Amino acid sequence: MKTDVHSYAEGFVHEDEILVNARARGIEVGALDASQGTGSFLSFLAHLISAQSVVEVGTGSGVGSLWLLRGMIESGTLTSIDDEAEHARIARIALNEAQISPQRYRLITNPVVDVMGKLTDRAYDLVVLRHEAEDLSFSVDEAHRMLRTGGVLAIDNFFGEGKISDPAQRDPRTIALRECGKAIRSATSLWQISLVGVGDGLLLATKL
Repeated sequence: MKTDVHSYAEGFVHEDEILVNARARGIEVGALDASQGTGSFLSFLAHLISAQSVVEVGTGSGVGSLWLLRGMIESGTLTSIDDEAEHARIARIALNEAQISPQRYRLITNPVVDVMGKLTDRAYDLVVLRHEAEDLSFSVDEAHRMLRTGGVLAIDNFFGEGKISDPAQRDPRTIALRECGKAIRSATSLWQISLVGVGDGLLLATKL
């Protein structure tokens, strides 16, 4: 019998009680959170690049925020954006349970298009997108503006529940993901890219 290596990889780095509780609260309100494998990979990535300033679009229950903060340098700050006040509320619970200083994060409850355009040029090490695919084109352009040279864009849930590789799937979300991937892949003077099969797919692009 073959082992399900994807499931094995997803659970390879265990979540502690704080993350488990945060994820449970997210399920209750229907929040979109980073998978266990994606969270651990993003934490690893934040540590690898010594991330100090990070933007997360799609706070969810705070699971992704916790993973990112654990990988960032101790003086690092996370800006997390979500248009649902309930998501910010439960994320704050998780961050408080983890005893993370409020000085290390800011939770912004506003539409993405109203917030990202106001963030500083070339000021961030990592931008993580985990939100509605229809906003991706705008968010990718803004991420490129916001990232320092060598900074990383990460698009979570890029496989679109496995639909993106099936040409017959033509719903708006899948089309938006597919077109976004093509645009980033073709922009060879702007990005160095890779696609990683953690969670529901994680597209990585380093700003050149």
